[in-house]
Amino acid sequence: MSVIDLKTFNKTPVTQAPFPHVVVKGFVSGPAFDAAIADYPHIAKGGSFPVFTQKVGPGLRAVLDAIDGDDFRKAVEKKFGVDLSGRPTMTTLRGRARAKDGQIHTDSKTKMVTVLLYLNRANDAFEKHAGCLRLLNGPESLDNYAAEVPPVDGTLLVFPCVPNAWHGHEPFDGERRVIQLNWVTDQGVVQREQKRHAVSAFIKKINPF
Repeated sequence: MSVIDLKTFNKTPVTQAPFPHVVVKGFVSGPAFDAAIADYPHIAKGGSFPVFTQKVGPGLRAVLDAIDGDDFRKAVEKKFGVDLSGRPTMTTLRGRARAKDGQIHTDSKTKMVTVLLYLNRANDAFEKHAGCLRLLNGPESLDNYAAEVPPVDGTLLVFPCVPNAWHGHEPFDGERRVIQLNWVTDQGVVQREQKRHAVSAFIKKINPF
């Protein structure tokens, strides 16, 4: 039995505003959600960490393998009308948000599709919109948004990295677990990004502040 709810993803229509995207609540749920959280590495510092730099338990590994598998890739291709065959993937983990995170941005041109999967339990902070990702109508303000995605309960967000895919969140300092997977243009992107993130992860490890 799959740890991801591919059936619901397939049934969910693409929302076009402010840019094409799909949100599926409970994409990972029940025992699979609990296992993924239990096996998620403790990441005490902010920033993104390549999966290979972390100790990943079997519950989380099952989720990572599922979203990096052919069935999900084909579903994303069909959903957005893109061809991802032969395109490499790059996956990072975040465990903590810092007050400086969440600034308005679009993803780089070397990324084709972004997948965000949130592995947090609901809490008061998230219910008050802190750390909730906003899909923005433009780059001017976090208050000008068309949709908001709470980072809880195995919620999935997928969007193609189009030029107007502006997003960000209000400042939040605390635990905020998220898997980010991207299909990228070529293997060179993966190598450069993995090297950059790995160096950053090493510096964070030796720097106590």
